[in-house]
Amino acid sequence: MDVLVCVKRVPATGGTIPLTADGRDVDTRSLGFTIGPHEECAVEEAARIVERFGGSAAVLTVGPPQADEQLRYAMSIGLQQGVRVTTGEEETDPEATAAAIVDAVRTLESETRPFDLILFGNESADAGNCQVGIRVAHALARPAVGGIKGIEPQPEHGTVRLRRELPDGIEVYAAPLPAVAAVREGLNLPRYPAVTGRLRAKRAHIRTIEPELVPGGLRKVRLRPPAEAARETVVLGHGAAAAGPVVDMLAELGMV
Repeated sequence: MDVLVCVKRVPATGGTIPLTADGRDVDTRSLGFTIGPHEECAVEEAARIVERFGGSAAVLTVGPPQADEQLRYAMSIGLQQGVRVTTGEEETDPEATAAAIVDAVRTLESETRPFDLILFGNESADAGNCQVGIRVAHALARPAVGGIKGIEPQPEHGTVRLRRELPDGIEVYAAPLPAVAAVREGLNLPRYPAVTGRLRAKRAHIRTIEPELVPGGLRKVRLRPPAEAARETVVLGHGAAAAGPVVDMLAELGMV
């Protein structure tokens, strides 16, 4: 099977995300960069599929030359080819990003054969638009399912089974190949890249594609950090006098 994974270079944060003065972008001056947890699982899944069924796995990103770092990370896991779609330093909106990916996919597939499976993270770790994968699938006229936490390729039947977990059950889809899936964190446990993989990825060639950019139709107004949850400490009592309130609290929580 031939698999393509699409990833995005996003700021790495472990706490509050700083914003620029105008509130329209993330202030990245003191931040490193990475890919999101959903996309880490997509990369790992692509490596596993190729290890199991054979074929090839490629990773693609839309962004500036600095995004090569994220491509090389994915290649250190076991993906064979890295492709950067060059769109300049400014971040493109989901519509323009999807159009650039579609242009690149058509270029790559014209040289070999269609990818059996194109994987996306369910949403990016920064903007969380949940749009790019679905837009790409629509433009390529391929079936797509989002929120995926289980992938079982069936190349002998020309299909793939995709599992999505819901609050009250599980949905399983059988999609004809080629297909598109947007995966969620928890699909698998991503491996840590070995030293040999890092050295191989460091020497690997990154292919660049310059698409004909199509202006997107979405306009960012501003970003707002999420409201901090209010926390309050309540003293239930002291010594033996606290026993009753503690039991009542445990009962309220359904623990007794």
